[in-house]
Amino acid sequence: MYLLYGIRVLGVAAGHARAAARRRCVRWPARCAADKAARARIGIGWSYFCGCLVFTAPLVLWPLAGLVSDRALVLVMLFLAEFGCGFGVMMLDISIGVIFARVIPDTLRSRVTGAFQSVNYGTRPIGALLGGVLASAFGLRLALWVAIAGGGFRVSAAAAVTAARYRLS
Repeated sequence: MYLLYGIRVLGVAAGHARAAARRRCVRWPARCAADKAARARIGIGWSYFCGCLVFTAPLVLWPLAGLVSDRALVLVMLFLAEFGCGFGVMMLDISIGVIFARVIPDTLRSRVTGAFQSVNYGTRPIGALLGGVLASAFGLRLALWVAIAGGGFRVSAAAAVTAARYRLS
């Protein structure tokens, strides 16, 4: 939906929008080193929470880019959004992997991983369908704001659980 918004609403060329989306993988080793330092300093629970927040927060730049008339600034905003999302998803993926490896017994890990992936990947088509219906009915910009609000709710839910109290010894 973000790429569709970039191409149809922002008027960004498909190649430029795709290039901005692919920038998530830029400087992967540096981001991994930064994540390791963050985990050591703030703990694995807070690192996971921050990953959820940093994965979601930069997405506000996509609909906000629609308010900007300068094409170069729009592309910079899209790049920063994708770069930030890439860093956030790397933080939360590594953190949840560490938590899983530490907490889940070896004998159950494959079953838990399978269940986790079923829920994680199984809900995506439902979200895509709902997002498409919402975008068709109310427009792409509103659908993006609803998706961002949903991500914010997810971060709030993660904070309400035990992320802040979880520490590996």
